[in-house]
Amino acid sequence: MRIAVLDHDRSQTDLICQALNAVGHVCDAFQQGRDALTQLRKEDYDMLILDWKVADMSAAEVVLRARDKLPDHAPVAFLSNYAGQDDIQAGLAAGANDYLLKPLRRGEVVARVQALLRRAYPDRLGTEQFRFGQYVFDIGCSRLLSNGNALELTQKEFALALLFFRNIGRPLSRTYIHDEVWVRESSMPSRTLDTHVSRVRNKLQLKLEHGYRLAPVYSYGYLLEKLTEPGAAQV
Repeated sequence: MRIAVLDHDRSQTDLICQALNAVGHVCDAFQQGRDALTQLRKEDYDMLILDWKVADMSAAEVVLRARDKLPDHAPVAFLSNYAGQDDIQAGLAAGANDYLLKPLRRGEVVARVQALLRRAYPDRLGTEQFRFGQYVFDIGCSRLLSNGNALELTQKEFALALLFFRNIGRPLSRTYIHDEVWVRESSMPSRTLDTHVSRVRNKLQLKLEHGYRLAPVYSYGYLLEKLTEPGAAQV
């Protein structure tokens, strides 16, 4: 899906675009409202994400004018600070479908955007899957198949397993894992993360004999390695 992202803070557009590009979307970033609207006239977009503090015009005007250029069912989400209750009310009143609170976290951005897109385009995203060798992640219903058999996973275990597979070969810090999977649960015991990792390792049989190794990285976090030829593809 093609998504326009508007925020005067380039670090925020970079974060959003990197997170969404990683799951197969195409993002175009803008720092000025007029630039975003000009591009919306030229190109077809499936969604708009914008900060409620647009640099060169009001966000409400951006939403109103963007609605004339986007498909009727295209979702619009805006960004707001924790204290911005007035912004939230104004954004929803202006016609936005949802909002994201800053500071942004990649896992929440992906989850909220995917949910909005699935509702808006059920025929296009209703059966989104990711395949990694014998493992098939069905994003729409949070189901994981291994050699065609469904594994019994909790929502957190599914999210954790998907995070590791999307980052095969890349060490993930404990802080990053926590922020991506547990999102806003700030006071989580350290052993909770370790317990969930252990369950994912056992349920998915991530062992040497099966071609994978999920191992701790001393004083840092965890690393999932594929010990045979890589085979990840979106289907």
